[in-house]
Amino acid sequence: MMRTFRGPPPPPPDERPKSWAERRAEYQAAFRNVPRAFSLVWQADRASTILMACITVVAGFLPLSQAWVAKLIVDGVVNSVTGSVPVETAIQLVIPYLLIEFGLLALGMLLNQGRTLAEHVLNARLGNSINSTIIRKALSLDLHYFENAQFYDKLQNARRESNWRALSIINTSFNLVQNTITLLSFAISLLAFSPLIALILFGATLPSFVAQTHFSRIHFRLLTWRAPESRKMNYLEHLLTVDSSAKEVKLFGLGEPLLARYQEYFWKFFKEDTALARRRSIISMLWGVLASASYYAAYAWIVWRTLLQEITIGEMTFYLTLFRQSQQTFQALFYSVGQLFESGLFMDNLFGFLDLTPEMPRPAAPHKVPHPIMQGIEFRNVSFRYPDRPTYALRNISLFIRPGEKIALVGANGAGKTTMIKLMTRLYDPTEGQILLDGVDLREYDPDELRESIGVIFQDFVRYQLTARENIGFGQIREIDNEARIHSAAERGGADEVVEELPQQYETVLGRWFERGAELSGGQWQKIALGRAFMRDSEVLVLDEPTAALDPEREYEIFQRFRDLTRGRIALLISHRFSTVRMADKIIVIEQGELIEQGSHHELLAADGTYARLFNMQAEGYR
Repeated sequence: MMRTFRGPPPPPPDERPKSWAERRAEYQAAFRNVPRAFSLVWQADRASTILMACITVVAGFLPLSQAWVAKLIVDGVVNSVTGSVPVETAIQLVIPYLLIEFGLLALGMLLNQGRTLAEHVLNARLGNSINSTIIRKALSLDLHYFENAQFYDKLQNARRESNWRALSIINTSFNLVQNTITLLSFAISLLAFSPLIALILFGATLPSFVAQTHFSRIHFRLLTWRAPESRKMNYLEHLLTVDSSAKEVKLFGLGEPLLARYQEYFWKFFKEDTALARRRSIISMLWGVLASASYYAAYAWIVWRTLLQEITIGEMTFYLTLFRQSQQTFQALFYSVGQLFESGLFMDNLFGFLDLTPEMPRPAAPHKVPHPIMQGIEFRNVSFRYPDRPTYALRNISLFIRPGEKIALVGANGAGKTTMIKLMTRLYDPTEGQILLDGVDLREYDPDELRESIGVIFQDFVRYQLTARENIGFGQIREIDNEARIHSAAERGGADEVVEELPQQYETVLGRWFERGAELSGGQWQKIALGRAFMRDSEVLVLDEPTAALDPEREYEIFQRFRDLTRGRIALLISHRFSTVRMADKIIVIEQGELIEQGSHHELLAADGTYARLFNMQAEGYR
């Protein structure tokens, strides 16, 4: 049986009651997000925002106007029935009121439709704006964020509900304004009639507001607390439904066991949500009964006043309408505040993510990246430790690479070879020491310009489910429409043979994610990736296990041309095949993060050290 939840569970989100000071700080933090949410909405669509604001103000005065016109109509009818006013006169008085009431009703419908249209337009534009903002923020962050699980929890929390929560804040805020206008207009009439009745009606809704706010806070904390498990659930769904894992899932019979894990997460979340919803419903129902009781008490009082003939039937209708609608408006007002608080809490996830800042410094006055490189690249006593890891990935690396030199990095998996490439491309900065390009620290160059001068193809290269032309052209995005350059890069990387066999050649979509896509073998994908590396006219070319999926014959052909393809440029090659690395000018042997040997193939064989031992072991396998 496959188990999913191991170890002691984390504490429930409502385990410890919060002090008043903590709650006040939480309220302040939530409501501070409201202006920032308005800023997002304003940037997304100003016209729709202004339209909704105007509709809000007009709609706020409609209920009192409708109630007052209804009172005039009823009084006119009663006066006619009782004989106080002739029928003809009553009709002449009532018909204009009926027309006014119809106009108010039509205006209300028009306002509702206008608001619906504005919301639809605003929702679409706001969703695009927020998603673009999140993606742009992610693009600006350092690589170490993407190698940290907590970052993905933050990203999921930011993306989960931010789109509709931002719009909810706007809708709720406008509802709050509208209900406040309506309530103030009601309050003047109610206080003039009976301050006690007004106090009873409004006071009965307070407990419901407190309860809803409490459950909103618990709901937010519950969803935020289980973000890591939600990501695992999403990962299992992805694993069970994509082509990259389908073969292995079927061959190893993983489908039902993994689906069982998925279901275990679902039922765990379902029970938590249902328990919270049940508690919320019961409390809301109890306080709702109290609010209804207060309304009917006021109802009885106004009926009694009418029977005593202290007010007219029209006034009774007017005040009963105010009683009912004022309590509903008051409840809606408090509900809006509660929703605003809850949405503000969720927006805190978005703004917390957007407040992340890149930690890699950029120089105020960067040096110009040299073209061509005149002196070379130097690692000077470089040590590096990944964030939140206790051990060093590299320690005291000192290495000088001359212009045009071909370097091979050799070592076991995890020795630190790829880490050196990440440092050289400034995806990370050294923990200690310096990396110099033509005598200038890499930190003194603009990172984007530096990376443009280095062409890299990693062993875990991306297989873009796009056209072959785009897969190659992405190596130099500015030249993606340069057909001659794409063809040349494809030829140098060996991808031209792959493209020739595709039904639409360079316009063929690669992969099976989209209709009429052509799937490639591992070796074919690697040739496409090599073409992408050669697309960039760079000063430095880095190939991290570039031919691991190629057959020996094709690998031999590529590296026979390797010197010609990289003539005049620095080339770094990471490979486990010693038939390849022996072509390099200098071979660097990395072991457990330290540089233990360097020299040419013949020099290292003569030294009879680690490289010689590894070379002879591999050579023995071919005998």
